[in-house]
This record gives sequence, structure tokens and C-alpha cells, in this order.
Amino acid sequence: MSRSIWSLAWRESRTARRRLLLYMSSISLGVAALVAIDSFSSNIIQSVKDQSRALMGGDIQFNSSKPFSPTVDSVFDSLARRGLSFARVTTFPSMAVVPRTSGTRFAQVRGVTDNYPFYGGVVTDPAGAWPLLTKGANAIVDPSLLTSLNARVGDTLKLGFGTFTIVATIKDAPGAAGIAEMLGPRIFIPARYVAETQLLVFGSTADRSVLAKLPPGVDPDKFIKPLKKGFDEQQVRVRTVTQTEMQTSEAIENLSDFIGIVGLVALLLGGIGVASGVRAFVARKIDTVAVLRCLGASSGQVLAIYVVQAAAMGLIGAAAGAALGVAVQFLLPYALTDFLPIDVKVTLVPSAVLTGLAVGGWIALIFALRPLLALRNVSPLQTLRRDTDADVLRMRWTDAPRIVVDLAMVLSVVGIALSRAQTTRQAFAMSAATGAAIFALAASAALLSWAARKGLRTRWPYVVRQGVANLYRPGNQTRAVTLALGFGAFLVSTLFLVQSNLLRRFTTAAAESRGNVVFFDVQQDQAAGVDSIVRGRGNDVVQLAPVVTMRISAINGKSVSEMTPVRRGQPGRASWAIRREFRSTYRDKPASSETIVAGKWFSDSSVKFARDTGEISLEEGIAKELNVKLNDVITWNVQGVQIPTRITSLRKVVWTRFEPNFFVVFAPPVLKGAPNQYVLLAQVKDPANLALLQRAVVNRFPNVSSIDLTAIKRTVDRIVARASLAIRFMALFSLAVAIPVLFSAVSATRRERVREGVLLKTLGATRGQIARILLAEYSLLGLMGGLTGMLLSIAGGWAVVRFMFKTPFSPALVPVAGIALVIVALTLLIGLLAGRDVFRETPIAALRDA
Repeated sequence: MSRSIWSLAWRESRTARRRLLLYMSSISLGVAALVAIDSFSSNIIQSVKDQSRALMGGDIQFNSSKPFSPTVDSVFDSLARRGLSFARVTTFPSMAVVPRTSGTRFAQVRGVTDNYPFYGGVVTDPAGAWPLLTKGANAIVDPSLLTSLNARVGDTLKLGFGTFTIVATIKDAPGAAGIAEMLGPRIFIPARYVAETQLLVFGSTADRSVLAKLPPGVDPDKFIKPLKKGFDEQQVRVRTVTQTEMQTSEAIENLSDFIGIVGLVALLLGGIGVASGVRAFVARKIDTVAVLRCLGASSGQVLAIYVVQAAAMGLIGAAAGAALGVAVQFLLPYALTDFLPIDVKVTLVPSAVLTGLAVGGWIALIFALRPLLALRNVSPLQTLRRDTDADVLRMRWTDAPRIVVDLAMVLSVVGIALSRAQTTRQAFAMSAATGAAIFALAASAALLSWAARKGLRTRWPYVVRQGVANLYRPGNQTRAVTLALGFGAFLVSTLFLVQSNLLRRFTTAAAESRGNVVFFDVQQDQAAGVDSIVRGRGNDVVQLAPVVTMRISAINGKSVSEMTPVRRGQPGRASWAIRREFRSTYRDKPASSETIVAGKWFSDSSVKFARDTGEISLEEGIAKELNVKLNDVITWNVQGVQIPTRITSLRKVVWTRFEPNFFVVFAPPVLKGAPNQYVLLAQVKDPANLALLQRAVVNRFPNVSSIDLTAIKRTVDRIVARASLAIRFMALFSLAVAIPVLFSAVSATRRERVREGVLLKTLGATRGQIARILLAEYSLLGLMGGLTGMLLSIAGGWAVVRFMFKTPFSPALVPVAGIALVIVALTLLIGLLAGRDVFRETPIAALRDA
């Protein structure tokens, strides 16, 4: 029997394969997104595993913001006797000056020992020039530095008080810079010449790294475990190649999960399209099913025939989507080259393809099964008397198979969400939000039908009354079209709102920044000199902030060594926060980029007079990471001096404003007299004079570095533009998914529309009148679907921005309304295109079909 069903399903499908495949294609783009994202993220993670040692340059990395203590150096010496090799890297900022062109540029200098790196080669232009670095006072630089300074290989380069010769440019090196290169190009110099620059003075910004190479076969994590506590006590950060690999992989997985959610929603939208399209397919097959029933086929056999057809076409649609996803996967590396720190080897990932096929095929089948169940209601008597499609296909709410299929659909959505979300809570929240959106759209469709029935007026023009009546008559398409249309508008508008809110944080903050150049590493005896140079050229000093380096010694009397730190995001005190070096400041009032959110700013007496326990203001984020609250006491180690302080206020800081911002602000008397340096923010009135000002400062104070904030703003603008392009692509992708879904929804009631149109033409209606009837109907459908989708997108955008990205939300009503109007126009276009059958059908053909 099963063989005969397969055979009959194949023969019977010959008249409807193309149409059924069109309906099933609604899921293709959703499958393509899942396959592309899963495959490419798998490629990146595998590439990270393959290149993790080359990415770091060693097996273990030790980092410190201050020179390694004799205790730490003795540990390195003892480990060297056990067969370990060590390479050192000192990274610090500097102003790079090319005397030949008088060009000045902020750069990131890396002083490396001769044996750097242990893994992964440094590719240079000209090729093989890396060994030249050890031959003398030479420098190998990023190509962008030559471009910005109008320099060339062979030029002399000044860094602080040191002079070097540019011998080559870097094409690839461990820890590839990527976007960070836009802030400050890399310059590699020999470690033994770092002292000649005289840039590593008190308070200078610098990072010291030691890379360790282990003997073959030694596990880095097991090797460092017994030593880690000792390094922590010396404030040395330790990271193994395995941890680097895990952190990079986790970041990539988080990104792929976020983008994968868009693919999931697109897949569910495609499922709605499948359900609508299969309903139209079922309506066309009522007569065929009645004949089969007359020939002795049972309702179960009939259902099996069409389930086989739907499953086969769904699998083909999913396969087409998987093929498209693989094609996109191979194109993604070209689009993301600037964002990736590794060379990604793109290979086919069978597990991702099979998962896409399975998920896509299942979604197509389960969403198709619900309308297919109505075929059980087709009686053999339908060959003799013809009821309306709506009457034939109507199912009872208590129908057991229908309940089982509905439950399976819900569980499918939850199951897929669990596989994509980072946490169970997030998965259930996503599933609930999807259900709420579908319920809201269904409710809006019911509201539209009710309003059309109650609001219809006899004084309206006939074509308007007819179009409005189509919204509530038996066999109407109000719910199907509103659901498909609203869900598409919801997805597109939500993506736009998330984009606009996230990117506005950077663009708005950049626009509000009061300065366009910042000078740092300014020593105490240099502050007045830098200030005079800036003001002497007719520019404004916006802010002169003292900077004091310190570490936390104790919290509420409990020393850091007695605490049990936790990983970031877990309850307790975060390890990175309690062990980091803080660069703090002191002032008598909040900065323009700060807002007090708890407690009160320093009292008048604390600003004027020193106390045994000083007052401090913490940024709210670092307070959370330190697990402290108002009135808690933090004792600081300020260059060997223990200073107890009490938290009197918490601040919200706009970090994206290009101004000096700090985690901790002290009342002035607390740090008066402590050794410090300064950061100076200036506003250069004529941007053309900015480079001249930088050159004047570096000529007099070679250790002072400066950053042209307008260049940073341009960098941010480029990054924002790329991010905007990616999000717009996802929005257009979602819109592309919505088009076949909408076609399927409109096709679901094609037979009823054709019959009504033919009847109207028989009664004397013109083509123009019928077109205006369709225009009135689809205008209302588009308005309701677009409006509901817009409102849902505001709610969804708020939830994503507020809870996932934890930033304030501001609805962009005008652009979202514009998206809604585009959706309305798309609905009218599709509705009128689908209405062509009404114009082409002759009365005799319609009567014969009836």
C-alpha cells in the first residue's frame, strides 16, 4: 500500500509541482541564512584553532602595565632553566615623525626581542625583511603609516628621542591589527632601542608582554595552573593559547547566534508563507480529493499522498536554500576581511548543511501539515454538490490531529530557539515574543474584519463597499495577509530600529564631543608648557585632567588577596576589575559627559579639606563589577601609599564621547600631592592647523602623544557605515523573504477572488471597477498589517536594545512609518498582480471550474 501511495503521489503531483514548489520556496532564504552563518562561524572557529598560536605568537602570554618585578623575572629565569623560551614585547603609544615630510602621526610602537614571534611568521614588503629589524635601529611599519605621513621605505622615523630607519612594511603579523590599525598604525622596533626613545617615563601608558614557548607536548593550561596564583599576586595577567582560542570562538559564536536569530525569524516567516500557500494548494485539490474518495481512497490515504508531496517539495525548497547559503558562505570572507584577525579557510561544513536541510524541511512540513489536515473533511459528495472552500476546509477547534500539529509547531519554535539562543531564559523569551507577535497580528486581523463589518456605510461608493466587504466575507484573506504582511514589517522595522539606536550612540556622542585633539602622557612639569602652546596658537583648552595610577588594595577591610574573584558576568567581584590598574582623576564637579545616578557629589567640606577617609565617585558599571555600593570603603594602593576612601556617589558615563572619562573620580584633597601626569583635551578652531599643533608639541615634548579625534571620528564613521550596510542587508533579506510569503497568502483565496470577479463581470462590472475593488481591499489590508507590524517593531526594538544591548531606546517613528508605507505599496502591487487572474478568467471557464 505504501508503494502505491508513493506512486500515486508522484503521478498526481505532475499538475501542481511548480506551484507547490513556489509555496515551499518561502523557507529557502531562511534556510540560506542559517546555513551561511553556521558554516562560516564554524570555518572561523576552526581557523582560530588552527592559527591560535600564530595569533598570539606563543603558548602563554604574561601581561603587565608596569615593569615586571624582580620576583616575576626570577620566575621566568627558573622556567627558562626548565626548557621554556621567552620573547618580550613592549607596546606603547608615540607620535611618529618623518623629518623629510614633516608628517606627524599617532602610532602604536612595539619593541620586540630578536626571537619574536615563536609561532607564525611576519610577512613584510619587501619579502623576507623581518630579520633586518635586528640589524640596528630599524623600524618595520604598517603601510597606512607611510600613506598618512607621505613617507617611503628608507625614510628616517623619529619616535620620542630615538631615530630609526624604515626598512619595510608589514603585510601580516601575530595579533593582526584589523580595525585597531585605524586608530594607530603599528611600528615594530628592536626591544634594545626602546630606552633610546625615552618615552617610558613615570605614568606612561605602556603594556609589557612576555611570550612563552613550551616544550613539545606540554599542555599550556595544566602547566600554568600551579603558577597562576603567584602571578596574580604580582598583578601579572596570564593568558594561554587555549583561552585566547576560547574567547575568540565565544565572541564569534555570540555574533553568529545574534544574526542566526534573524535567520530563525525569517524561517518562521517562511513557515507562515508555506501554510498560506499550501492552503491555496489544498483549495485547488478539493475536486481531485473528492474523486479519489469516490474511487475508494480513505481520508488517511488521501492525506498521506499530499503530505508526501509537501514533504518532497519542502525538502527541495530547503535544499535550494542550503545551496544558496553555501554560496553566501564562500562570499563572506571578502566582505569581512577588515574585521577578522585571522585568515579564514572556507570549507564546506556538512553538519551545517544537514542541519539547515533538517530544520527547513521540518518547518515546511509542520506548517504545511496544518492546512493539509483539512483534506480529511472532503466528502465523496463534493463531486455532485460543491460547497464553498471555506466550508469544506473548516476544522473544529477540538479536532485532535489539529491540536497535535499546533502543539508540534509550538514545540518546534521553542526547540529551534533553544538551539540558537545563548540561555534557556533567552530562548523562552524569544519564543514567547514570537507567539505574542503572531497573536497580536491575528487579533489585528480580527479587529479589521469586525471594524469592516460594523463600519460599512451604504453611502460609500460601490467599489469601496465591495472592497471593504471582502475583509469579512466567508473565505476572506484578512488573517493570512495581515499575518504575513505584519510579520514581515515587524522583522524589517525591528532591524532598522536596533541599527538606528545602536549606531546613534556613537554618532551622537561624537557630535557632542567638545574637543578635537587630546594630548596624553603629559608630565607634571610639562602641563603648563603644553597648555601655553595650545592657547598661544589661538585654540581652547577644554579640559586638563590629572591622572593618577593606582590599584585596589582592600574593599571593606578585606584585602584583594583574600577575595575569591569571579569571571565577568558572574555574581561576585570580577577578577579583571579588582586586579586592574586604575587611571583615576580628581576634580570638584562632574564632567559634562557624566550624570549622578545614585548618592550625592562630594560635599563642600570634602572638596576643601582632607579627611582620614576621602570621598570618591564610581562609574555605575565598575561598581557593579566590583560588587560595591554607596558607603562601602575601598582602600587604594597609590604608588605604595594606602588611601582609604568611601563611595558617596555613582555616575553614568557616556564613554562614546571623545573626552577623558574615568572609572573613579576622587575629591581633590585626597590625591593632592600624589605623583601624576595629565591629559589635555583641546579644541583647534581651524582643523587645518591641527597637524601643525601636534608637531609643535612633539618637537618640544617628544614623550607627549596626541590623537587627532577627527580621524577617530572618521574611523567610527567608517565602522558605522559598514555596520549599517550589514544591517540594511539583513533588512533587505527579510523583505525578500516577505515577498514570496505575501504571494502565498494572497494565493490562498485565489479561487474565491476569481469567482467573485467573474460574477461581477457577468453582472456588468468593468475591469476598472474590479481593480478599484481590489485596491480598496488591499489598501486596508496593507495599512492594518503595516501599522501592526510597526507597533510590534517598536516593542520588539525596545526589548532588544534595552535588555540585550542595555542601552536607552528611542523610536525612529518617521523612518519606521516609511517602511510601513513601503510594505503597503508592496501589498498593493502583489494584490493587483495576483488579481490578473480575475481579469483573464472568462465567465464560462469559471462556471465550468465551479
